[in-house]
Amino acid sequence: MRIALGIEYEGSAFCGWQTQPGGCAVQDSLEAALAQIAGGPVATLCAGRTDTGVHALAQVVHFDSVVARPQSAWVRGVNALLPPSIAVTWAKEVADTFHARFSATARRYRYVLLNQPVRPAADHGRVGWFHAPLDVDRMREAAEALVGEHDFSAFRSSQCQAKSPMRVLKRLAIARQGPYIVFDLAANGFLHHMVRNIVGSLVYVGSGRKPPAWMAALLAARNRNEAAPTFDAAGLYLTGVDYEARWQLPVNERVEWTLGPRLALNDQPHSTP
Repeated sequence: MRIALGIEYEGSAFCGWQTQPGGCAVQDSLEAALAQIAGGPVATLCAGRTDTGVHALAQVVHFDSVVARPQSAWVRGVNALLPPSIAVTWAKEVADTFHARFSATARRYRYVLLNQPVRPAADHGRVGWFHAPLDVDRMREAAEALVGEHDFSAFRSSQCQAKSPMRVLKRLAIARQGPYIVFDLAANGFLHHMVRNIVGSLVYVGSGRKPPAWMAALLAARNRNEAAPTFDAAGLYLTGVDYEARWQLPVNERVEWTLGPRLALNDQPHSTP
């Protein structure tokens, strides 16, 4: 039988999602816990592989099990075996044709940037940081060029293994909440480091280092060397994965979450009809 899981994790202590020889990845901890409940090795596949230091509020994975277990075993039982910074939020038996990655219609990420002169302490590892004032209106103007279907080679890591740099960026919203600037992005898929490279380039615009029109020129140039450096992983969150309603997957019920003592954000995951 095939089981889908919702996973939440705080990524600071992990070397990303994907399993590593040293066992430092989120996948390593999850599969070790699942194996104890399943009584044998379990191989998981996720909706979106996250890098070192990146967090997830609504990662989705699936695995195949030869044994039947109650839903509570895949949630509370597995959670009892996981480190505190990883939790299974839901479990559901799905058809064998479901695939956490290939059945997804969109992924949604949020980047949280603390914009103040002094580096964060209480939010260390949970937000990005930029010391100089940033103009949100300039960044919004620049971001308009990125929405739609484009070749995102300018924002693609040299280590990216995707066959094509073409992606459809469905949403790029930027909002300021007190000292924080929040970037919300949704796309049919993301290239390696794409979100962090976009944020870094928008910070160049917001700080006045580049004009808003530079973003369109950068996109057209398709040259990663012309864009800004990759921004810090600490502020990046996988906030949702969208699927067709026919899969009847649970939504993340924790639609309001608090980041640090000063920031409360709303995020409503949904299924695509």
